[in-house]
Amino acid sequence: MSTLIFPADYRSSLSRRDTQRAIKLIKDTFQKKLGETLRLDRITAPLMVTRASGINDDLNGVERKVHFTMKEIDGTAEVVQSLAKWKRMALHNYDYAPGEGIYTDMNAIRRDDECDNLHSLFVDQWDWEKVITRADRNLVYLQATVRKIVSALAQTNRALREAYPVLDTEINEDVFFITTQELEDLYPDKSPKERENLIVKKHGTVFMMQIGGALKSGAPHDGRAPDYDDWNLNGDILIWDATLGCALEISSMGIRVDAQSLRAQLALAGVPERESFPFHQGILSDTLPLTIGGGLGQSRICMLLLGKAHIGEVQVAIWPEDMRRACAAHGIFLL
Repeated sequence: MSTLIFPADYRSSLSRRDTQRAIKLIKDTFQKKLGETLRLDRITAPLMVTRASGINDDLNGVERKVHFTMKEIDGTAEVVQSLAKWKRMALHNYDYAPGEGIYTDMNAIRRDDECDNLHSLFVDQWDWEKVITRADRNLVYLQATVRKIVSALAQTNRALREAYPVLDTEINEDVFFITTQELEDLYPDKSPKERENLIVKKHGTVFMMQIGGALKSGAPHDGRAPDYDDWNLNGDILIWDATLGCALEISSMGIRVDAQSLRAQLALAGVPERESFPFHQGILSDTLPLTIGGGLGQSRICMLLLGKAHIGEVQVAIWPEDMRRACAAHGIFLL
């Protein structure tokens, strides 16, 4: 409970019914803009995969996956944590060409997430992935893609504010780019989260690059699985949340590993045995295409644009009873 933020005199700008209508407007508008600007087709996606497939994402490598046995199928099934690996295989299976891609509604359960204003056990994202060429594997291409995503977000925000003039969220389309090492050099005495808040409050919209590898201080800025993002070509989109007074991460994304970066990162993470999984073999043999992709938090985008103080105001999930009582006492209604 000590991690919760209660904005002073908070009251939702919209009624509960109008909130639901506004959520639909946001989701309908943003996914249309995203698909158009990045040339993405919407496809269906799995809720579960087999453990033996090796395609469930490991996130920071310590989270416990929700798993179960099956009546008629041998082995263990796992609820997905994200779809970074699965999407890359789908692009290959559906024969997408460079410059084309896919997006999907991804629902997941992350049982080890701590519930607070921004985190829930239930995760809903627009997961997207796009085929690129080897010449596209550079920071220029990565940053251009980030700008397109932020532009789609800003267009969605303008449409929302036209429908609901009482809303006042601002999205700065002038993205500030900085690496995690540059951020550590700038604020060496601060924690990673404190650094994020300082830089995002200053610039409004930030793309924080190169997440996963160790910094000069000896530790990474944040954990990142070694087998989907290239740690030199990835990052997080962070937006300043004026309601909560903190940086809000709406996307983790990046250019994906090729054979060389996959081998190097698996070695650094101490898990070279993963090379034997079918997904990893597809990268090492150049069977799977080179791609860029990421996830965009649906509920986080909704709470940001609607000026909500808690993610539970825009998604239905399970919350501790003491959190429900504390939120209600501060004008925050959890669905």
